[in-house]
Amino acid sequence: MPLVKIDLIKGKKPEEIKQIMDVTHHVLLKTFQVPEGDRYQIVTQHEPYEMILEDTGLGFSRSSNVLLFTVISTQRTDKMKQDFYRILTDKLKSECQIDSKDVMITFVTNGAGEWSFGFGKAQFLTGDI
Repeated sequence: MPLVKIDLIKGKKPEEIKQIMDVTHHVLLKTFQVPEGDRYQIVTQHEPYEMILEDTGLGFSRSSNVLLFTVISTQRTDKMKQDFYRILTDKLKSECQIDSKDVMITFVTNGAGEWSFGFGKAQFLTGDI
């Protein structure tokens, strides 16, 4: 059920974007144990001047391959999040040739009552999910 928003700079081919999305979903399956069909992803492409993601004083620079992942989810353990960070960056490097310095990830946590998957119901609260 996590909603994953991926922001990137315009210029990637559709198959490259699909591969990033597929890798991300597989990592979520592994680290969060979500069902296979529990896939919610949105990609937003930006002009280069619309994304500034600096190094926060860590001493590196990012390339035009920079990706920002915003994961909106109910609470996950710190271990699950750390595993997600590590495995996602490893897989993006090995399968998509995206350097780990170009991957920024943030989590936004909310509760069961903040989700409606349709029909005007809060399915987590009604027990439908």
